[in-house]
Amino acid sequence: MERRSKYDRRPEAERRAQKKLDDTYIFGVRAVIEAIKADRELNKILIQKGMNKELFLELKQALKGGDYQLQFVPVEKLDGITEENHQGVIAMASPVEYYKVEELVEELIEAGEKPFILALDRITDVRNFGAIARTAECEGVHAILIPTKGSVTVTPDAIKTSAGALNRIKVCKTDSLKESLFYIQQCGLRIVGCTEKSETPLYQTNLRGSVAVIMGSEKDGITSDLLNLADVNCKIPMKGEIASLNVGVAAGMMMYEKVRQELS
Repeated sequence: MERRSKYDRRPEAERRAQKKLDDTYIFGVRAVIEAIKADRELNKILIQKGMNKELFLELKQALKGGDYQLQFVPVEKLDGITEENHQGVIAMASPVEYYKVEELVEELIEAGEKPFILALDRITDVRNFGAIARTAECEGVHAILIPTKGSVTVTPDAIKTSAGALNRIKVCKTDSLKESLFYIQQCGLRIVGCTEKSETPLYQTNLRGSVAVIMGSEKDGITSDLLNLADVNCKIPMKGEIASLNVGVAAGMMMYEKVRQELS
């Protein structure tokens, strides 16, 4: 049973949320090694710069052959996360299970579904990610696809921002967005990029049926290799002076337009 300090006057919901956040961190070299051996989903591993050489070599051996997002940080950052003896390493575990988009699309097609995939190219803002996931769940998206590196991941903050949608919608991770999108393109999905560089308005773009919509990063949009891979690129018409929309708002418009076309 969870012990509560008599001085902790926070609401029960807030305490539970904090406990869930605490549960996503794994402290200490051996605890992290056991998590790796158990194939637990790890969003990121923070490693202290200049940590004990013997412990580092033990951790390095466990990481060998795996594809983990590593970040070398000063000890102050680790101390700011926990007061426990972290031994120079803290892993951030994913609160959800990630899927493989290739397998998921094949299953959807076999079940007679028309897959609707939302691919996020290097989205890094957790609030945008959460808002996009919330809209995606409401608009019938089957899965969100994100790259393993250089992208936001599913965290307690993201789940909170999504109003719990990230507990309901499938999230897929891939080492190569281009390769995964090419694969599902060969499965019959049309790839649609949303970019201000296009001359084709959104409302003139066919979004019916099996599609994968790509939304680009907050900083520089969709990468050129993904734009070239897309079957069609389209833009959201605008009349104002600001050059682009917030990616969360733009994604919502794209998803709504697909649903509108399907219902019309």
